[in-house]
Amino acid sequence: MSQIKRIVLDANILIRAVLGEKVRSLLECHSGHVGFYTPEQCFNEAERHLPVILSRYQHIDVSVAMDALARLRYIVQSLEPETYGQFEQDAKKRIAERDPDDWPVVALALLLDCPIWTEDKDFFGIGVATWQTQHIQIYL
Repeated sequence: MSQIKRIVLDANILIRAVLGEKVRSLLECHSGHVGFYTPEQCFNEAERHLPVILSRYQHIDVSVAMDALARLRYIVQSLEPETYGQFEQDAKKRIAERDPDDWPVVALALLLDCPIWTEDKDFFGIGVATWQTQHIQIYL
């Protein structure tokens, strides 16, 4: 089946896919007909934040979580800044007052002309459609 939809994932969705079953299940279930993308920066951010988050929970092994994050790369395609760099200025203008560090997510969504899957309200109202996990099934 050809991919008819695309969506850009924010780092918080990658983290949710590692820590919970719902997001990971949605990604696996829909990977055959939805293209999942993220800036490489989001994988790097997830790699930085997961050990800190997991330090609060002794029942989750950090190495198991990092392996789960690495396996997400088979489903979620990461792209480097060279790919979406032509949208950097527009993306920075849109997200500047909220979280300027998130410009790669916006730029990639602009390049691919698709929505963003996030739990971060900083993306709302910037002129790019956003979806939260509780409603993502409608889009997928």
